[in-house]
Amino acid sequence: MVLTIYNYLLRLKCFLVLLFARNNAGIMATPFMLSEENIELQFATNHVGKNFQHSRIIRHFLLTNLLLETMKKTADKCKHEGRIIIVSSRRHKFPYNEGIRFDKINDESGYNSLSAYGQSKLANVLHANELARRLREENVQITANSLHPGAIATNLFRHYSFLNGLVAALGKHVMKDVHQWSPVQESLQLSTFGMFALNELQGAATTCYVALHPDVKGMTGKYYADCNLAETSLQAKDQDLARKLWDFTNNLIDKSTT
Repeated sequence: MVLTIYNYLLRLKCFLVLLFARNNAGIMATPFMLSEENIELQFATNHVGKNFQHSRIIRHFLLTNLLLETMKKTADKCKHEGRIIIVSSRRHKFPYNEGIRFDKINDESGYNSLSAYGQSKLANVLHANELARRLREENVQITANSLHPGAIATNLFRHYSFLNGLVAALGKHVMKDVHQWSPVQESLQLSTFGMFALNELQGAATTCYVALHPDVKGMTGKYYADCNLAETSLQAKDQDLARKLWDFTNNLIDKSTT
């Protein structure tokens, strides 16, 4: 009996440590600003992560790198699949024309707030894809996927006063209580008011699906929306762009920590 409980707790510990690293931090369409590390704010917050020397908040690329070796060791020890989830957006399809503006990442003169947001969300998908490729090459039992959670009625739109007001006004009228929805409905946007249909609980459905559902086992380098596989943009499928972004991001982190 004691051995059974011990084995159960060991498996539970492995499950909790290994299950998934979920990267979900976001700002949207901000006026041009630089982070503490002198990186355009949306790219810094939504993709790179915060310099742990200056902030207690660590996200996305940096957070994944810091957790990765522990996840690899846990996967090998516990023989369970680890899942890394990077929350992107359908807006990844609408970045700047060149996708990632490597040479103009901090260029205020050509800054467009929505294109910059799209750029940061494209970086999320490219990051997941390149990470998945590297993990496959290492034959590590960890998957990496990205997803679009749906448009959720939060203060993400706070820098666009009209949209923020519209979300607040429509949200309370068109969103249903999550407990009144069927399991299928919980994961879908309302057809009439699709952009404003999800509250925070409903918006977590796709993330939970990718993190927990057995149908996702072994799936890596994929993109999900509405609890299903979804298509990305052509730029998001560009392996050379993904590799270049990987190196570029590492260089930004190295500069910010020296």
